[in-house]
Amino acid sequence: MRSERALVLGAGGQLGRALMACSPKNLSVTGLTRDECDITDRTVVQQCLDQLDPQLVINAAAYTAVDDAEDVPDRAFSINAHGPEYLATACAQRSIRLVHVSTDFVFDGQADAPYSPDALTAPLGVYGESKWQGDQAVEASGANHVIVRTSWVYAASGRNFVLTMLRLMRERPVVRVVNDQTGAPTLARGLAEICWSLALHPKAHGTFHWSDAGAITWYDFACGIRDEALSLGLLTTPVSVEPISTEAFPTKAKRPAYSVLDASQTAEILGLVQRPWRAALRDMLGSLAEQGGMT
Repeated sequence: MRSERALVLGAGGQLGRALMACSPKNLSVTGLTRDECDITDRTVVQQCLDQLDPQLVINAAAYTAVDDAEDVPDRAFSINAHGPEYLATACAQRSIRLVHVSTDFVFDGQADAPYSPDALTAPLGVYGESKWQGDQAVEASGANHVIVRTSWVYAASGRNFVLTMLRLMRERPVVRVVNDQTGAPTLARGLAEICWSLALHPKAHGTFHWSDAGAITWYDFACGIRDEALSLGLLTTPVSVEPISTEAFPTKAKRPAYSVLDASQTAEILGLVQRPWRAALRDMLGSLAEQGGMT
């Protein structure tokens, strides 16, 4: 697929910023933040599409505060379920191709092998259920669409596990991290490149999975962050990372114990190989170090 005009929604988030930073040179790409195009307002969505007249829309707008979603379900469903419905319906009416970003939280974590795109879904909480309803709305809309499910997204800015760990490791001699939830980290920049590649691929349609390569726990991820940060000078003290159980670290929202995504279909159609999670992390932290570290 070739397109002259593209629209990125949720351009103020970590994925949205990455999408704008690596947008294809042959496209005229407009990025709109939540304030500039609130997808929970059907009329606003229609007005944005009519005004900009894109051939392609990538929806990176989402409510991602997993625990807070349990307290404000109406807000989560408004952004994650109803918003994609309004957007997909409007795209279908205007023959606009839509790429919608989803999550590993649509699964219940009971699997013992990576989830394929057609695996049975069973969300555990409000966030996962709201995202799943958004996926269903996109599928049912009749729009020319791609849904990209991903996991554990992080970047050099925004709110994410990597930056939280770096802050805690600078403040505390010991950090405790759960060691019984397994998934795969995903660097926002790499995910953004995949979204563009799928968006412009003439044979890509339906649901795809993408993450960086690896099946690790949050504890493993934290240890990797510490070791890479030490080697780059982002940390000066080798903080102790202690593994704990999910039971010892209760949260409002229940999380899948296993949510590794099978991205082989995506890799095959794009002719790519998933990047090892540690290499992607090293690159992100290297960029952070070059910028002078966290502010």
